Amino acid sequence: MADLEDKNVENVPGKFYVDSQCIDCDLCRETAPNNFTRADDEGYSFVFKQPANGEELAQCIEAMEGCPVEAIGEDGD
Repeated sequence: MADLEDKNVENVPGKFYVDSQCIDCDLCRETAPNNFTRADDEGYSFVFKQPANGEELAQCIEAMEGCPVEAIGEDGD
């Protein structure tokens, strides 16, 4: 389960975030490319844009549910 206190600093404010458990598997970036991107120097994903419509919201939820290490949370600020 993702930890809000351990979220990656690059995440934009909002409901979704990625924490330090991310293993850079690319699943979230493939599932929700409009919302997740990679911190190339650090080797992990983060939320660069919160969902702006129903389709993006569904994709973010799918990415969160599919994350193999549960590094995506939906209780952000």
